[in-house]
Amino acid sequence: MKSLLYADWNRLELTTAPIPQLRHDEVLLKIHACGICGSELETYNNRSLRRTPPLIMGHEFCGEVVQVGEEVVNSKIGERKIVIPIVPCYNCSTCKRKDYHLCKNRQLFGMHRMGAFAEYVNVPEKCLIDWPEEISAQEACLTEPMANGVHLVNLTKHIDPKRVLIIGAGPIGLMCQLAFQSISEAQVIVSDLNPYRTAVATKLGAKIGINAASEDTVEIAKIFSDREGVDVVVDAVGSSFTKKLSLEALRAGGAAVWIGLHGNEINLKSYDVTLPEKQVIGTYSAGFKDYETTVQLMRDKKVDVFSWVDCYNLTEGVDVFHKMLLAQGTDIKAVLTN
Repeated sequence: MKSLLYADWNRLELTTAPIPQLRHDEVLLKIHACGICGSELETYNNRSLRRTPPLIMGHEFCGEVVQVGEEVVNSKIGERKIVIPIVPCYNCSTCKRKDYHLCKNRQLFGMHRMGAFAEYVNVPEKCLIDWPEEISAQEACLTEPMANGVHLVNLTKHIDPKRVLIIGAGPIGLMCQLAFQSISEAQVIVSDLNPYRTAVATKLGAKIGINAASEDTVEIAKIFSDREGVDVVVDAVGSSFTKKLSLEALRAGGAAVWIGLHGNEINLKSYDVTLPEKQVIGTYSAGFKDYETTVQLMRDKKVDVFSWVDCYNLTEGVDVFHKMLLAQGTDIKAVLTN
């Protein structure tokens, strides 16, 4: 089968690989589409030890069942499926609390297991959800990043946000924007250094697109919130600078949600968190119910996860990967199809 192989540090190549062998509880999925995640671009660009070559990456995907293992019960050949890319152990204390996405022994496709930048991949049946006919392959593979946004909204329900700032109009930032607008009906403003991306955010419903290269994000957030600060700030970048920014733009008692992974260290004045009782929430991936909600939102056409995404064939994968690393012009998100 064709595959996009992360062959060595700073080296991708289109190659052939054996079709995976199934375990008893797995299905063989013929991949229809797989999104390129920013975490994979960061991995390749920074030689991250979280993903070490040789490896086939890719964890945002959907496909058709073409073979089933002996213990598979609820999936049949020919059915279309969306994949939840985290494989939990179901035995650790976290899994026993049903926080499967936070499993202590979790495996992620394209990190600990073979990923979906290929024609086929083997998937445990428990990681499959139905792929409705109303959703195209290019949309269905984006269920995973959209579910991240839905999960984030659910984490901040106790705030009952009316005004939200999102820092970073990349794929995850835009998905968070769509989730807030469709679930909480909050008014959302979006900040980014790239004016094209803020224009996309505005087209998708943001009340204000802030050009962070020339405008003061915190000041605009204060004006937007009658000088109080917004209820929720989502940092979809994750640098030390944007984490501090998220706290500065936040009202007393509000929540800053950190989903971006650009940097791992920060120095901050803790009194500025403690005294105004600001909350800092980390968020990772999504739970099963978040996926169900996401599929329903997509099926009902309540979120536009695709008009701003570019599609390419898997055979173009090497060039597309390098193109997305540059992130120039209109490049926001890419999907590889078979």
